[in-house]
Amino acid sequence: MGTKRATFPKSERLSWKRHIDRLFAEGRSFISYPLRIVYLEVKREQTVTGISILVSVPKKKLRHAVDRNCVKRRIRESYRLRKQDVLRSSAENDKALLLAFLYLDTKKNSFGSLDKAMEKALNSLRTTLDL
Repeated sequence: MGTKRATFPKSERLSWKRHIDRLFAEGRSFISYPLRIVYLEVKREQTVTGISILVSVPKKKLRHAVDRNCVKRRIRESYRLRKQDVLRSSAENDKALLLAFLYLDTKKNSFGSLDKAMEKALNSLRTTLDL
């Protein structure tokens, strides 16, 4: 009973234009291929939850909407399964994050490769921000 369900509610999605603009203007980034991660630490009061994310797959990389949507679903699912450690760490350190996951590859990757990239990205994010 002590375990928390791994869900991805709407409150964890980054949708405010001013937060998105600020993330891309002031945020720092790194690459965990095939993902580019842009992140920005913000005050805890500015966000509803500890971490808000945005997933983007450009039309220039994957032309078909079916493929773009499939990749976005895989990225969100991978994040949903691995987010607990990062959320717990950010809550303990009283930090809030804005995150954007940008897809870089020109072909549709399997869930396994995206999951490995997500694991590597979240681990390096935790070490970079001392979470």
